[in-house]
Amino acid sequence: MQARISALIADRIQALAAVSHDLRTPITRLRLRAGFIDSGGQKAIDADLDEMESMIDSTLAYLRGDVEVEEPRMLDYSALLLTLVDSAVDRGLSATFSGPLHVFLVARATGLKRAFANLIDNALTYGGAARVNLTKDNSTIVVTIDDDGPGIPEEALIRAFEPFYRLESSRSRGTGGVGLGLTIARQAILREMGTIRLLNRPGAGLRAEVTIPLRNEARTASDTEPSTFSLKPASRSPSV
Repeated sequence: MQARISALIADRIQALAAVSHDLRTPITRLRLRAGFIDSGGQKAIDADLDEMESMIDSTLAYLRGDVEVEEPRMLDYSALLLTLVDSAVDRGLSATFSGPLHVFLVARATGLKRAFANLIDNALTYGGAARVNLTKDNSTIVVTIDDDGPGIPEEALIRAFEPFYRLESSRSRGTGGVGLGLTIARQAILREMGTIRLLNRPGAGLRAEVTIPLRNEARTASDTEPSTFSLKPASRSPSV
């Protein structure tokens, strides 16, 4: 039975790889053909192709989630989050990180990076800012990501994690997306035996809260006094 299940999983991974290749091939051809169109038309076509490619990537990432095998390894959560925040700042967006300098935990790095990237991108896109905070106690680490947006309806706080669920206000070309970002994030976090929830903060803004239990091999480096890294650009306002 185990061999049969392994074979089915291998077949599914191979099928996903083939689908990924087949979907990207016509997009590449269209990009080449768009090069012969006037600049105005080319920009519009490129924007549509970018959106299609993003939709394909999100859908395949979601489908791969159940079968993708990634070996856990020692991961520095602080470094991972700081890298994502730094990347946002480099794009001229408002993002900050606060927390210990190092928090090490055995985890699946690729899946978690995708999860936190989705959460931070959501905060920046819909809330205009991303304030990332990492805390650790004897049993868990907690990551919160706060934004400055209007929040979301209470009834959507749970439904937002459903595949392809999108709030009406987000259905615009400017924000894009197919409603899989939170689903993929939840998938990766559950794989680490963690939990994720959304909360409307008092006043305004949405909070994404991720809690992951510590394992025996988890440790914090000796230089983990809480330090706040403020990477918000001084002269540029966040792009939403």
